[in-house]
Amino acid sequence: MSIVDNKKAFHDFFIEDRYEAGIVLQGWEVKAIRAGKVQIKEAYVIINQGEIFLFGAHISALPTASTHIHPDAVRSRKLLLHSEEIDKLIGKVERAGYTMVPLNLHYKAGRVKCEIGLAKGKKLHDKRASEKERDGKREVAAAMKQHRR
Repeated sequence: MSIVDNKKAFHDFFIEDRYEAGIVLQGWEVKAIRAGKVQIKEAYVIINQGEIFLFGAHISALPTASTHIHPDAVRSRKLLLHSEEIDKLIGKVERAGYTMVPLNLHYKAGRVKCEIGLAKGKKLHDKRASEKERDGKREVAAAMKQHRR
């Protein structure tokens, strides 16, 4: 079950490969995510000392958050992957010029997971071409719908 999707990632990047990662969260963050107070549009994934972190994801604290905790809405959160996957991602990012972007947050067996994509950036003409293709598909679908009536 999807919590939030990053539609901007599909607009700005060609997604080559996808990985599912666990996230290290605090209790108040899990409650806020379950309440839908999360946004990953401006987020990205970084590598730091052989570990992978989600940076820039905004999780708004609920007003019922504990009084002795001072929530940081945009702190970096560690992503959990197998070491072979981490090594493969680091190699592709450093050598092949790929970028890692969060694609969505979802639940799996009651846990919050982050799907990250190995991506290459789109140029302006690529964005225009994909927009034109999407518009064409929309027109064809409308014509088919009209024809069925």
